[in-house]
Order: sequence, then C-alpha cells, then structure tokens
Amino acid sequence: MTKKLFSLLAILIVAAMVLGACAPAATPTAAPVEPTAVPTEAPPEPTEVPTEVPPEPTEPPATEPPATEPPAVFKACQVTDTGGIDDKSFNATAWKGVEEAMAEFGIEGKYLESQQQTDYEKNLKAFVDEGCNIIITVGFLLGDATAAASTTYPDMMFSIVDYAYDPVLPNVLGQVFTTDEAAFLAGYAAAGMTKTGKVATFGGIQIPTVTVFMDGFALGVQYYNQQKGTAVEVLGWDPATQTGSFTGNFESKEDGRTLGLSFIDEGADIIMPVAGPVGEGTAAAVKERGNAWVIGVDADWYETVPDYKDIVLTSVLKNMNITTKGAIQAAMEGTFAGGVIVGTLENGGVGLAPFHDADSLVPAELKAELETIAAEIIAGNIPTSP
Repeated sequence: MTKKLFSLLAILIVAAMVLGACAPAATPTAAPVEPTAVPTEAPPEPTEVPTEVPPEPTEPPATEPPATEPPAVFKACQVTDTGGIDDKSFNATAWKGVEEAMAEFGIEGKYLESQQQTDYEKNLKAFVDEGCNIIITVGFLLGDATAAASTTYPDMMFSIVDYAYDPVLPNVLGQVFTTDEAAFLAGYAAAGMTKTGKVATFGGIQIPTVTVFMDGFALGVQYYNQQKGTAVEVLGWDPATQTGSFTGNFESKEDGRTLGLSFIDEGADIIMPVAGPVGEGTAAAVKERGNAWVIGVDADWYETVPDYKDIVLTSVLKNMNITTKGAIQAAMEGTFAGGVIVGTLENGGVGLAPFHDADSLVPAELKAELETIAAEIIAGNIPTSP
C-alpha cells in the first residue's frame, strides 16, 4: 500500500511538471508610468475680435411733409388821389399809417398814384388782381370809385379816407375827421397873432373835406372877435354863404403861389391853404414876401415841408395815419367791419401842431386861451361848424 501510494504520488508530480512546462510563459507587465504633460507653448490670452459697434437705436426718420407754399404776407395797398404819395398832406399822412403798420406788424405795403380821376378804377382793379388784403383809398373824390369796387369785389376789404357811406357798405370802413375843431383853434390863434388885422384861407377844390377846414378857421376868427371886441377879417371864405377862393386842383404849386401873393397884396399876413401840394406854392409866396405866416393842414408842415419851417406858424393836424393803421390792424385780426371811424379833438384824430420856432412869439395868454377853448370844444360848449 505504501509502495503504491508513493508510486501514485510520483506520477502526479511528474504530470504536474509536464503540464507546467506546456503552459505559456507569463508576460511580465511594466509598472504603470505616471503621465507627463507634453510641453507646449502657452495658448495666447483670448482676445475679443474687434467688431464695429452697432449704432444706438434711433427713431426712424420722419416722413418729409409735402412741399407747401410759405404763408402769404398780409398786404395793405393804397390808392392815392391826384396829389400823389408825397403831397406833404393827406396822401402822405395816410401812407404814414401804412408804413407804421409795416414796421409794427411785419406786413407788406404798396401804393399806386392816380395821375387823374380816370385812374381810380384802374388802380383799384390792379390791386384786387394783385391779391391785396385791404385797399386804402385816399380822398373824397375816390368815394364813387371805392363804392363801385366794393360792390364788384364783395370779399375785398376797403377803407377810405375822408368819406363815409349812408347806408353803410359792409366791406368799407370810412375815415372821417372833425377837422373844423382843430381849424377853429388855428383861426383863433391866427386872429391873436395877425399884425394887419387880415388873415386868409382858400381851398383846392370845393368839396366838404376841404371846406370843413375853412369853416372852422373862419369861425375861430369870429369867436376871437366876439371875445376880444376886435374885427379881424377873413379873406377867401365866408362860412355863412359857403363861397370863397379855390384853385380848382390839388397839384399846381404855381396856382398856390399866385393866390398867396394876391392875399398878401390884400393885406393878409397869415394864410391857411387847404389844397395839398398847392399850398407849398403859397408857402413860397409867403417866404418871398416876408412878414407873414402860413398855417399848414393835414400834417405838421414844420416837419413835412422843412424848407418853409421858418414861416410855419402852426398846422391843423388830421391824423389819418392813426385811423389808417387801425383799419389795417382790424383787417389783420379779423375784426374789420364796414361803417365809419371818426377822428376828433378828444380822441386825438385831429389837433393843433406846436408853434415850433414861433413859440416864443406867441403870448402865454393866447396859449392858455387855446387850451381852454379846446376843452370847451370837447365838452360841446363851442360850435365849430356853421
């Protein structure tokens, strides 16, 4: 048994050795190597790629409005009487009102001169066709032409100096003046200043807007005579009979000179011509002869006729510039209406100009009397027309 066990064990050992020799040899494994970083260049710092900054959001451009015509400038247009724009009288004074409106309101002003009465209608139509907003007509003689134009062009606004309509025309504003009030003061002053006891007045054409000056002047002399017990005589006009001297025009300075010399020859040393530029001829006669005075009308002749300022005693003012400017302003503001505006001594529409260079020659007593008389006229206590 022992011998068999020993033999079996020997066989098993030999078999194991044979099997071990036949098995594949084990491949030795290397110890794991620690990984090492492969050295490389450091990557560049990241940088922002430059890009164009987008513009700030904006409102989309507004659509351009369609082109339109600029608003038309308001236009005031004047048609003169035959005396012309530079008559130193009512045409020039009314134009002064247009000029004042131009300066104050920024409007456009134009004028057309009438060389003769047949020009009135033509000039009115020309201004309507031109697109004037308001047309100023100057003088009593334009009354009929203005009325006809107002009917033909009912949408046009008109204002006429020295005329009023009855019944009222809805698109015409009349400008009238109580010039007899201011002329009364001039007559009183003339009576107080005359050295010869004779004064004179005459007109261009015998129409109411001329004779109203002459009435006031003559009645002022009469009032002086009543107050002082004097007998100063008025040559050239009788307010009771409405008769007197006229040149028949408003243009001829030579006619004014001739008539002025005639009055001086009769003894008058103060003359009031109511005839537009004709009166400059009278002023020339007074300056030629000397020892006499002239009284201006409508405007202050001391300022408007400076060549004769040394022989201008005073002037009867008819402030048409104030009423003309007022008519233009009403038309601009939409308050224009037909009717009449009256310039008076009380509202400054008429007045007596300063004595200027003659001031030192006028007695203080006479100046004070004139102030008192003016207040009485305004109060309605002294009549100044026949």
